[in-house]
Amino acid sequence: MIPLPEPKPDILARRDEIVAALRAIVPGSALGGGLGEGVISEPLRLKPYETDGLSAYRQPPLAVVLPTSTEQVAAILRYCHRNGIRVVPRGAGTSLSGGALPLADAVVIGLMRMNRILEIDYDDRLAVVEAGVTNLGITKAVEGDGFFYAPDPSSQLACMIGGNVMMNSGGAHCLKYGVTANNLLGVKLVTIEGEVIGIGGSHLDAAGYDWLGLITGSEGQLGIVTEVTVRLLHAAEGARAMLVAFKANEIAGQAVDAIIASGIIPVALEFMDRPAIHACEAFAHAGYPLEAEAMLIIEVEGCAAEQDARLGEIRAICERFDPISVRVAQTAEESLAIWKGRKGAFGAVGRISPDYLCMDGTIPTSTLPEVLRRMGEMSDRYGLKVANIFHAGDGNLHPLIMFDANDPESFRRAEEFGADILKLCVEVGGCLTGEHGVGVEKRDLMGVQFAPHELDQQRRIKSAFDPQWLLNPAKVFPLDGLPEAALARAPARAAARAA
Repeated sequence: MIPLPEPKPDILARRDEIVAALRAIVPGSALGGGLGEGVISEPLRLKPYETDGLSAYRQPPLAVVLPTSTEQVAAILRYCHRNGIRVVPRGAGTSLSGGALPLADAVVIGLMRMNRILEIDYDDRLAVVEAGVTNLGITKAVEGDGFFYAPDPSSQLACMIGGNVMMNSGGAHCLKYGVTANNLLGVKLVTIEGEVIGIGGSHLDAAGYDWLGLITGSEGQLGIVTEVTVRLLHAAEGARAMLVAFKANEIAGQAVDAIIASGIIPVALEFMDRPAIHACEAFAHAGYPLEAEAMLIIEVEGCAAEQDARLGEIRAICERFDPISVRVAQTAEESLAIWKGRKGAFGAVGRISPDYLCMDGTIPTSTLPEVLRRMGEMSDRYGLKVANIFHAGDGNLHPLIMFDANDPESFRRAEEFGADILKLCVEVGGCLTGEHGVGVEKRDLMGVQFAPHELDQQRRIKSAFDPQWLLNPAKVFPLDGLPEAALARAPARAAARAA
């Protein structure tokens, strides 16, 4: 169970007063011909907000407020700051680390109605968008003119750019193009006091301290991002994917290490093991090799001649590891089918098990064979199956640990199994998270990676921005290091069944 701070009795007692004050700030707006509610407070209507993508944990919030402008966000935060009310920012709720898990005495600020594209500038290759614009929505707005936004998390159809900034999201193509931090030019940030700050701008490497680097990946600890300026890139002339099937996970891991060591940087280099292959094939019918124990999806891009050259070089490397089969997509439709299986992988694994924990850790690619072997040993020891689907090129693991949410013992073993995987990542020279963030999931493992004085320094930065620790509390930092008033604990309620 994940402990959370005890709710403040005085805040709970003032619930009606707080809801009324929030309704005065966000009274509702005309949406779709009707009146869009600005504040949600009824218990039944709060249920969609009681969890995020880490659905094993649930906690209804005090209220949900849905602003439509930066000015409204600033007014909400000023009110909450004056009254000592905790705040949890939320986008689409796709966080897989519990980053948007509410508290019983917290106000959730949902940014999904702030979904306007404010500016597109092809000369300077940038777009300015509100935090509630979806990741894929940026590319859809510019692809007709031959541009795209590079980071592409698997949830890109739903996840929002504000959440991408807070978690420094990546995706399958980050091997070549980088994660959110590498594609970000500026943000508009609202502090807990309600001050609106512009950070960065319309060009790379803004003058002064790297505040943008500090904010990106800060998980809502330092402020709430309401606008984002992103880099736009010219789309490549073309791209093709290939599938390479292997007899064992470790052999596929060796092939990944050899490709990266050769100096070739594909656009994407993805790994799937046997359980994932079967689940995704049943979903996508992409022609995945069902006889394989492991499979790599490798994509290259450029003109046709460049594609052929790169695919030939990569194929020659893979041939050294005695693959079962090698298949190169010959058309754009074949490549799309291959990616349909990968992009739908997390949902497809629900065909095997309705309940699973999706882990997120990063390792040096040279250790991939060892880590896959040791994860297999852990799977046997805990008696739980695991499906591996991850960004192999940059060592970002996503093991899916399958369990039965109706069995508390199964859930306990899944949590311990996940913790051991993350400890293994740190042991071999990696880190606790690659793109999902720390949230509540990895919060109590921060001491595995960071020394006490290192955590203390991070807490000092948090306190400089948020002295009362009102912003997204009980996330990232272990509770035993929080300010005295936040030390009281109550367990998060485990879901009867993970969604």
